[in-house]
Amino acid sequence: MVDRDSFDERRRALEDAFFKNQDAALVEKLRQQTTREELAAASGITDPAALDAILATGITPRTMAALSLVPLVFVAWADHIMDERERRAVLSAADEAGVPEDGPGYELLEAWLEQRPPAALFDAWKHSISAAMEQLDRATGEQFRDSVVARARRVAKATGGILGIATVSATESKVLDEIEGAFA
Repeated sequence: MVDRDSFDERRRALEDAFFKNQDAALVEKLRQQTTREELAAASGITDPAALDAILATGITPRTMAALSLVPLVFVAWADHIMDERERRAVLSAADEAGVPEDGPGYELLEAWLEQRPPAALFDAWKHSISAAMEQLDRATGEQFRDSVVARARRVAKATGGILGIATVSATESKVLDEIEGAFA
């Protein structure tokens, strides 16, 4: 017969092993859910299957945030002047994308809003977005494109124009066309 103390030790070991495995599974599920939520915020895509497809390609929420914010910076700088309303629109988009204000990405974004980044950054973005689009299925790519373009249009319209006329300048329209073209 097994003594009571020995049985209690075995019972506890079994419970510990069971809950350790359960905890690990729950932690992994929570991590995936958090990553999916971060990716949804960064990309503007809400379809869980599409988000899983993006994660399967190795694209991270941080990468997706960069891919979604760089074009906004160039729309804001299209006329070579950073208007305060454009600045707020870009920072609002960064907040929507889940870029933490105390992180290096936000700091870099603020630097780009203070001083126009080199054109080479926009060229690098175009190449990166092209490569990312090859990894995504058509529907997911279209959702991402629509989200980025919508955010870019909000930045372009931030200055408002005069009496609602010409709310998007010709130079901003040109940059918006380049952004849309990069997704093709």
